[in-house]
Amino acid sequence: MPSRSSPGRIPSPAARRTTMFGYRVPAPDEAMLISGGKSSGTGETPFRVVTGHGAFVMPFFRKVRFLTLSMAEAEVSETCVTKQAIALNVRAVIAFKVGNDTESIVNAGQRFLSDQQQMSVLTGRIFAGHLRSIVGSMTVEEIVTERQKLATEVLDGSAAEMAKIGLTIDSLQIQSIDDMKLGYIAAMAAPHNAAIQREAQIAQARADQAAAEAEQESQRRQAEYARQTSVVQAQYKAEVDKAQAEAAQAGPLAQATAQREVIDARTELAQREALLRQQQLVAEVVKPAEARAEQVRIMARADAEATEVTAAAAASHNRVALDRLLIEQLPQIVKEAAAGLSGANVTVLNGADGIGQVAAGLVGQGLAILESVKKGVAESGPQQPKAADNGPAERGNNHAVTS
Repeated sequence: MPSRSSPGRIPSPAARRTTMFGYRVPAPDEAMLISGGKSSGTGETPFRVVTGHGAFVMPFFRKVRFLTLSMAEAEVSETCVTKQAIALNVRAVIAFKVGNDTESIVNAGQRFLSDQQQMSVLTGRIFAGHLRSIVGSMTVEEIVTERQKLATEVLDGSAAEMAKIGLTIDSLQIQSIDDMKLGYIAAMAAPHNAAIQREAQIAQARADQAAAEAEQESQRRQAEYARQTSVVQAQYKAEVDKAQAEAAQAGPLAQATAQREVIDARTELAQREALLRQQQLVAEVVKPAEARAEQVRIMARADAEATEVTAAAAASHNRVALDRLLIEQLPQIVKEAAAGLSGANVTVLNGADGIGQVAAGLVGQGLAILESVKKGVAESGPQQPKAADNGPAERGNNHAVTS
């Protein structure tokens, strides 16, 4: 199978070297290799290795070269056949460097000092071989699921070879494993994908259900809040409408109350006017009528008594006795007439003057009767028997006078 490896990047340390009067100082990530002269080596190394400090280099007798100690990388893309004879394309990245010890520097210097870019090329080839070997001992499932195991076995298998050339491996990363469109890895992953997709769908369905429940709950809460808000708004509106209605009715109600008070006052006034009118009618019509009726009754009673007296005198044929009796009775008659008027409980609008006029009238009539009787007695003194004979006719004349 063809393989491909890239040398990676090795920085050039030339710009970081310090040279002054034969005294050379390497960069922190460089090893200075001094060759030439018998004392350059230590017996075990063919040249002197200086790191971390400077050294005086005698011109023309010593030669100085620098070896980088910095990190380098190599990329490997290798087609490998698994234990199941399935071809896989495996891509990996190796991070390596020259070892810090003198032996590693010497080994790396002897191999790569003239062309240090070859460290990445050689490292890639070493790892490609070990990668094919390790992948051939594993199944696709193991390679896919146990990448770290694959990387560890490759590192362990290449560690000895890398140490021989003075390099150490810092890390190995398996970047990708591809079955070159065979579909094996996809088929292997299908059940897991289905399970994962099923679980994902279940999780999504649960999430959707939870979201729907949350949304429904939110909508219910919103609806409840909207209902409460509507109820409160309706209550407020009802209170406002009631207050406005009461305010609107206040004017007509006050006007109606005022009109009712006016009507009550007018009614009371009308009742009082009716009562006054009734009292006026009683005073002006009823009472005078009653007074006149009482007057008539008194006069009739007096007339009846006079008639009775006359009849009694005529019956006794004693005119004198009759006249005397009449004369004697007249004051009493007048007195009774006056008493009757006083007991008649008559109220005349003319007041005391009205009563006085009635009483004066009665008394006057009584006195007139008295005078008439006296005059009749005086004129008829010697003719008493004749007068007695005339009896009823004269009594009729007397009666006419008194009436």
